[in-house]
Amino acid sequence: MRAIWTGLLGATALCATGLLGTAGAAEISPAVVYDVGGKFDKSFNQAAYDGAEAYKAKTGTAYRDFEVQQDAQREQALRRFARDGASPIVAIGFSQAAALETVAKEFPDTKFAIVDSVVDLPNVRSILFSEEQGSYLVGVLAAMKSGSGKVGFVGGMDIPLIRNFACGYKGGVKSVKADATVIENMTGTTGAAWNDPVRGGELAKSQLDQGADVVFHAAGGTGIGVLQAVADAGKFGIGVDSNQNGLHPGHVLTSMVKRVDTAVATAFDDAATDKWTAGTQVLGLAEDGVGYAMDDANASLVTAEMKAAAEKAKADIIAGTVKVHNYNSDSACPY
Repeated sequence: MRAIWTGLLGATALCATGLLGTAGAAEISPAVVYDVGGKFDKSFNQAAYDGAEAYKAKTGTAYRDFEVQQDAQREQALRRFARDGASPIVAIGFSQAAALETVAKEFPDTKFAIVDSVVDLPNVRSILFSEEQGSYLVGVLAAMKSGSGKVGFVGGMDIPLIRNFACGYKGGVKSVKADATVIENMTGTTGAAWNDPVRGGELAKSQLDQGADVVFHAAGGTGIGVLQAVADAGKFGIGVDSNQNGLHPGHVLTSMVKRVDTAVATAFDDAATDKWTAGTQVLGLAEDGVGYAMDDANASLVTAEMKAAAEKAKADIIAGTVKVHNYNSDSACPY
């Protein structure tokens, strides 16, 4: 039986309150194994990198990392780090699950964590996010910003995780405009779908040609092409995972942030301060695990009315008065 946790402090809060690197912390040798696309994908992997860097800056603790280029390297990298005495070792992405399960069994005294999948072992922390909740909020913003009543979604690899982003987004859009049209495309069915910005741009352009004027991507490095195409057309994109508002200021409406940075920094800190526990974390709006990004790059794009609507939706979701459909557990998307 695996435990389900809630309650994770945001990385910003951890740093601000000095909870990272507290006095008397044990010496650790952390490591991160990124998924395909690399640590500078400006999205999912980079969020993990940012968390590791934040912990390093705060505590002075160095870490090792590896950027996977092909599937066989996942198990090799995890095993090499474990043999070298690294702990905790954080695997980024659902594709690492099989490799991590194998290696974690071989090294039962090593602490492991994985993002976006569950590996039910006593030395593994599994970290999941309520992507549908954050996607609902950016759907609200997209619907209110759209002048055409048509918005788009470009996913990466066609898997339930990305369908969950899409379904939450549709729910948010439809809560504002029941008759709005959401044009949806997935990039592919293999890992290559995460790192194909040319194809991402083509899909976005096709949606724009059909009348969409706001396009949300959940496609990793492929999404860089989506945001570029939307900006080139003078329309609005929505970033994902990391805050991508600054990539095309004036054309990125917001970003659906997923606090992978927090998850990585907290995993390191918990190992150092003897707070480590295995089990499954589910991080949503209530835990500050997901949200939407506001900063100087998009402040002029989001009106007070739009922000008020998003904040009301957030409060209602946390309170339970609005239930966001979860594609992973509630079957097919109803929209």
